[in-house]
Amino acid sequence: MSYEKELHIAQLAVQRATLLTQRVFHEKAKGTLSKDDKSPVTIGDFGAQALIIHAIRSNFPKDEIVGEEEASSLRENKNLSSQIWDLVKNASLEDQTSESELGGPVESEEQMLLAIDAGNSAGGAHGRIWALDPIDGTLGFLRGGQYAVCLALIENGFVKVGVLGCPNLPISNSAPLSAEIGDPNGSGRGVLFAAIADSGAATSRPLGAGALQPSQAIHMKSVPDITDATFCESVEASHSSHGDQAAIAQKLGITKESVRMDSQAKYGSIARGAGDLYLRLPVRKDYQEKIWDHAAGDVIVREAGGTVTDAEGKRLDFSRGRTLRENKGVVAAPRAVHGQVLEAVRSVLGSN
Repeated sequence: MSYEKELHIAQLAVQRATLLTQRVFHEKAKGTLSKDDKSPVTIGDFGAQALIIHAIRSNFPKDEIVGEEEASSLRENKNLSSQIWDLVKNASLEDQTSESELGGPVESEEQMLLAIDAGNSAGGAHGRIWALDPIDGTLGFLRGGQYAVCLALIENGFVKVGVLGCPNLPISNSAPLSAEIGDPNGSGRGVLFAAIADSGAATSRPLGAGALQPSQAIHMKSVPDITDATFCESVEASHSSHGDQAAIAQKLGITKESVRMDSQAKYGSIARGAGDLYLRLPVRKDYQEKIWDHAAGDVIVREAGGTVTDAEGKRLDFSRGRTLRENKGVVAAPRAVHGQVLEAVRSVLGSN
């Protein structure tokens, strides 16, 4: 199966959802709720999830969806629900053919709530399951930093399609890696990363407001000398151990300061060679990564020439439900040096 239609719809759906998130980002809307895991939820999260699930259900009605959000809090908070509906009903692509391919607009506020709640799949090893993070890096989104709209198709436990919309990353694949976004109203930002598993190709293209823009192939950068490599890591110390990261860098002889940014923008950045290595190191033994936080980035890095494993060298297992419960941590690097990086990770974590 080629998955070309899935890739096309996923890219259009993510692009449309980013238009909504950018509107919220620039207006600095701060409608938030707290989730059980204490990370903030913005109105952009709910709106983006509704738009993407509507597009998936319009094109692939039998597929399941694992979404991060659910609408019970909105049914209790009519004012917030109304705010989100105002965003959703006004979010559309300028190209009518593309908009029609996504199933057209969401028809009502109730349909919006039903779409949000349709992301309730338990995940698993069988069938076609979409993993969606409507705004990955919510804290970065709220502070005005990097965030991503993330969508992946998992079939029988393996990621087949991955798309990342990163509105605040530079369009240029040769731009230096930086957590700064510069002038958020300036031009030259907004990139859409995508890949189909086992195709041997990953792409980037500018995020637009209508039909998909032309794409170009991306590749991980060759790292002949590991001491020259650049690390990407999470901003939040609660997401990844900064101390272990520093110890691993020292063991590898890497002296460059790590670039800290939120979201799967890190996967996209290393996939196009702006950075080299991405580590997400366990902060506690019982923590389980969510599949929507890694599925799209995993396949994009792999198809760009990288290897992605956990801290023990095992491939990320997306067949176990809504979490990566069989994995601890993430190590992503160019194939040629992944083993060297993994050896340093094992050495540091094993001595803890």
